[in-house]
Amino acid sequence: MLPRLPSLLLAIALLMPVLVRADDLPTRLSALAPALDRKVLSMALQARACAAHERDVGTRLAVIDYSRPSTEVRLWVFDVDAGRLLHAEHVAHGRGSGGNVPTVFSDVEGSHQSSLGLFATAETYIGQNGYSLRLDGLEPGINGRARERLIVMHGADYIDPAQGLRQGRLGRSWGCPAVRREVAQAVIDDLRDGHLLFAYADDTQWRRASTLLRCPSG
Repeated sequence: MLPRLPSLLLAIALLMPVLVRADDLPTRLSALAPALDRKVLSMALQARACAAHERDVGTRLAVIDYSRPSTEVRLWVFDVDAGRLLHAEHVAHGRGSGGNVPTVFSDVEGSHQSSLGLFATAETYIGQNGYSLRLDGLEPGINGRARERLIVMHGADYIDPAQGLRQGRLGRSWGCPAVRREVAQAVIDDLRDGHLLFAYADDTQWRRASTLLRCPSG
């Protein structure tokens, strides 16, 4: 005889915690940002979880996908704990990294290239580019000189999506993840003081070198 409906529903409810696995978080966040490649989001969360073994990682996570053209939205800011998408924006890459789609990345002073990997957000300040957010690279040899290179998040007038479509690429920075000036303060205030930013590109050398992408379990 089939179980009564209330009993069946109770059994399903009791099984739900077993069915909810670790990959439920990327599933939920991916649903909030369907344009963000699920693979890239999973890598960002993996790096965040690895970093959490050594430091406080905050609750906010910014993900940049530099494999996408600069003329498209490629920066997403999540409140991971709350399961919310806070921002989806255009973001610049360094002029030394390439045209519409960047292909070259480094941590070299004077290269005007973007760096990949995981960064911790730090303090804000008012500088040449206005309200800005300092970033500390968490991967020596990949982005560890970010503060020394003055790689910061700031607003810029050259981050103009309409102009980018007309000229075939967005304006470029000297390596900074610059955003539209109209949203800079809101994005920076949501990320400041101890959260994380993850910058991705389809770069084999970086993926092989990054220890945060192959964190030992346990």
